Amino acid sequence: MAAENGHTAKEVLAIRRADGESRTLAASLPRLVLEARRIAANVIHGLHGRRRAGSGENFWQYRRFVSGEPSQNVDWRRSARDDHLYVRELEWEASHTVWIWPDRSPSMAFASKTARESKLERTLIVAFALAELLVSGGERVGIPGLMAPTASRSVIDKMAQAMLHDDADRLSLPPSFVPAALAETIVLSDFWSPIAEIRTTLAGLSGSGAHGTLVQVVDPAEESFPYSGRVEFVEPEGFGVITAGRAESWAQDYTARLALHRDQIRAETKKLDWLFTTHATDRSAAELLLFLHAGMQVSKSGARTTTIKAGPAA
Repeated sequence: MAAENGHTAKEVLAIRRADGESRTLAASLPRLVLEARRIAANVIHGLHGRRRAGSGENFWQYRRFVSGEPSQNVDWRRSARDDHLYVRELEWEASHTVWIWPDRSPSMAFASKTARESKLERTLIVAFALAELLVSGGERVGIPGLMAPTASRSVIDKMAQAMLHDDADRLSLPPSFVPAALAETIVLSDFWSPIAEIRTTLAGLSGSGAHGTLVQVVDPAEESFPYSGRVEFVEPEGFGVITAGRAESWAQDYTARLALHRDQIRAETKKLDWLFTTHATDRSAAELLLFLHAGMQVSKSGARTTTIKAGPAA
């Protein structure tokens, strides 16, 4: 009975925390949407977008059905061959689809005194602004497992509504799916997940040969570790609390482990010809937006590079 009561208490706590997070997000979304539109408008003003009419006529490939898509998109004849649902994808749709994954897990809520906003807020602002920028240029934007690709001018509103009505667990990394070979994937996360999980995710996302970019969004305090004295560190995703008697003595080891983790991520992306960069929340969101847009233009020209940098620790 004690175990059962404990389990129930944990469920209640989880529900309350999830409800609190959703209410906080709902309250802050209007401000984040406005900021994203402002940034996107400034960037678009200096760019020449392109629009491609029509949805294409040539069959490209079958891809997995994504949660949230209309059921009429399913190719039932192909789906009958195994246990998965498939969509018949046309060439134009495949080559002009960008999947954006904004990490909304608990660790993204962190914000130190020197940050302009939390990692979550910065991630959502950039995701919304990038979607607006891409749609204005004729691309289709989707969120893996949450929103089917769309070229709607109200793409930001669609993304925000999809997030507000999402009752699934907040995952750090995108759910398992294989984007089309000509599609692009942008993952915005703090990437504090174990390197094995990141490696597995990358293997799935790049399985078809699709290109992509990983952006590690970090707080300035996560870069410099400015702590000293007795400090209690709370891990928000279930790993408990660690107390440091003299936190400053941890700085050197922390910095070394951070550098190693980034080197491992960079090595994995380099194998796949993907881009990897870091972005601190005390930097300009427009700076990151321009970097992502430029990176996708490089991708379309067929000349990928990992030397482009955004922020002081790319």
